[in-house]
Amino acid sequence: MSSFNGKTYWIIGASEGLGRALAEALGRQGAHLVLSARNAERLQAICASLPKARAIPMDVTDPDSVRHAMAEAGEVDGLVYNAGAYDPMRSGDWDTEAALAMTDVNYLGALRVLGETVPGFVQAKRGEITLIGSLAGYHGLPAAIGYGASKAALISLAETMRHDLAGTGVTVRIVNPGFIKTRLTEKNAFKMPMLMTPEDAADRVIRAMGRRRFRTDFPAPFSWLVRLIDYLPDFLVYRGK
Repeated sequence: MSSFNGKTYWIIGASEGLGRALAEALGRQGAHLVLSARNAERLQAICASLPKARAIPMDVTDPDSVRHAMAEAGEVDGLVYNAGAYDPMRSGDWDTEAALAMTDVNYLGALRVLGETVPGFVQAKRGEITLIGSLAGYHGLPAAIGYGASKAALISLAETMRHDLAGTGVTVRIVNPGFIKTRLTEKNAFKMPMLMTPEDAADRVIRAMGRRRFRTDFPAPFSWLVRLIDYLPDFLVYRGK
């Protein structure tokens, strides 16, 4: 029997891409699902094909919307924060509103959701928190104003929570995928290495959720290359720039 069978997971950012594939994968393993995103119609369409799923539309940038959704969701065994926003942007083409919008969804939205859920998990001495970050959060990359920094903040948040919640019974994990073929990555004009389907990425997230490991980066060897940059001197990383 699956370790997810009979448990309730709240997936935030579930209306398409990785979030939808993750909902379908967890549903196949017998999980009960609470699915949230801004697009109510897409959520209802997904729930129609998943007998143990219910939709709760929510806007993570709106504190009242988050609070109301939390009240409606009720008690859950695990939370997956997958809400994400992305627009490629170079420093020379700075768009403050677009950068703030990405930060609001990718990082501040997580703070709002976690602020409503973590205290209950701690009080119950149980619960799982899975934050979907990105390999782009490890280093400053070209054309990543707004996106890269917000994902870096999410990774740092997960690391802090891992320290603080040790011994409470609450499991915290950060999952950092590479490029996934979605509506967001279609905005990229460059060839994306080791591009994954949402279904492949969802299977990897499911495997990560089945382990106690705090951090999961994929796909290898692309993730190894990204982390290797930590050990390179700046004159090589920024050579010719």
